Amino acid sequence: MEPLGSTLTATYAHPRPTPTNFLPAISTMASSYRDRFPHYNLTHTLSLPWRPSTYYKVASNLPTLGPYCTRSQKVCESTMLPFVSNRTTLFTRYTPDDWYRSNLTNYLESNTSRHNSERLRVDTSRLIQDKYQQTRKTQADSTQNLGERVNDIGFWKSEITHELDAMIGETNELTDVKKKLERALMETEAPLQVARECLFHREKRMGIDLVHDEVEAELLTEVDIILCCQERMKLHLDKAIAQLAANRASQHELEKDLSDKQMAYRIDDKCHHLRNTSDGVSYFRGVERVDATVSVPESWAKFTDDNILRSQSERAASAKLRDDIQNLLVVTANEMWNQFNKVNLSFTNRIAETADAKNKIQIHLAKTLQEIFQTEMTIESIKKAIKDKSAFLKVAQTRLDERTRRPNIELCRDMAQLRLVNEVDEVDSTIQTLQQRLRDAEDTLQSLVHTKATLEHDLAVKANSLYIDQEKCMSMRKTFPNTLRLEGFC
Repeated sequence: MEPLGSTLTATYAHPRPTPTNFLPAISTMASSYRDRFPHYNLTHTLSLPWRPSTYYKVASNLPTLGPYCTRSQKVCESTMLPFVSNRTTLFTRYTPDDWYRSNLTNYLESNTSRHNSERLRVDTSRLIQDKYQQTRKTQADSTQNLGERVNDIGFWKSEITHELDAMIGETNELTDVKKKLERALMETEAPLQVARECLFHREKRMGIDLVHDEVEAELLTEVDIILCCQERMKLHLDKAIAQLAANRASQHELEKDLSDKQMAYRIDDKCHHLRNTSDGVSYFRGVERVDATVSVPESWAKFTDDNILRSQSERAASAKLRDDIQNLLVVTANEMWNQFNKVNLSFTNRIAETADAKNKIQIHLAKTLQEIFQTEMTIESIKKAIKDKSAFLKVAQTRLDERTRRPNIELCRDMAQLRLVNEVDEVDSTIQTLQQRLRDAEDTLQSLVHTKATLEHDLAVKANSLYIDQEKCMSMRKTFPNTLRLEGFC
């Protein structure tokens, strides 16, 4: 409901318009001289009560009678002016009723104006009181809201402080585990170097002895396991570094948020205790139109809650990462020890197999030599067959060439011509087949020769292979870091 005296709908806000004339129009008057004299337009307003001589001054003006009435044309101006009674009667325009009505209208307008003024005063007094109470209530609400805001900030400050302490402790524990992981990673370099040295020496084997045997497979597996362990360690080390960075980032966000909360707490607490009589209050024109806010209560609370949730999530991830690193150190130490033993066993078996392989290679070499002899005989027979077919081809092509010299109509595509063409095609096809078979036989011979050379070379390097496996590799694989050092405790 709109309060009484509102400046929007109060009746005094829209006063009645002042009439342009207090007296009624002449056209509504029923006077006896209406048809005798003309209407005279007043040059002065009659709505001015502070000018009582208005009526007289208007009546004293001389009208022009000619254009309005035929009777006036018969009245001479010289006969009208000398007589005062005639002049008065001539220029009278209103009746007594008009005069009384005009006075009554003025009285009514006066009463209305006074009534509106009185209502205005009463409404204004009520408005002042209402606005005063409303202003005090608004200030009390603002003070209460500031107090609630201070309590909210204090609550989030305590939450941030608790989470910040927990985050600092977790960061210190993760740093210790990270240092242990770095020490374990350094200890894996020695076993890796031994395995690579063995592979390097075995690369000096020649010929067929450069085989991907079980020893090499186990050595490669050992290198892969050590590298895999190192990769996992490095991966967890990178994770630890990244997790420490994430922890510090969350810690930084918490510290920054805590610093902002402390500053906001001081400002809002100061605003909460400000009163009308406090020092330092002043006018700041237009400050209410400057909206420098960047959040609403929901987003403000969500921001701090997100920071705390992020910190809790990072702490949980950090604790899980610490457990993963501890388990990784135990698992990698066991894997490297088990593979070290497998490699040594493979070396022993390989040395025993090398002598047996030498005898088998000699048998295969003898068979290869026999096959080379037979292949060479086959090649010679193929060459002789190709040479024999060349004579038949020459005869057929010569016949065809001679028949091309037949004159005119004698160039007939007869049966003899067709048979010669077929003969050339058949002989040529046979020669092509034999030549392809000759190339295949020569390729086979080259392969056999290459195999022979490989086998002969392999027999010459067996002693070198035995020396590498027995003397060089096994002599280096006598030491290995203990489990505690591989777990980073030393």
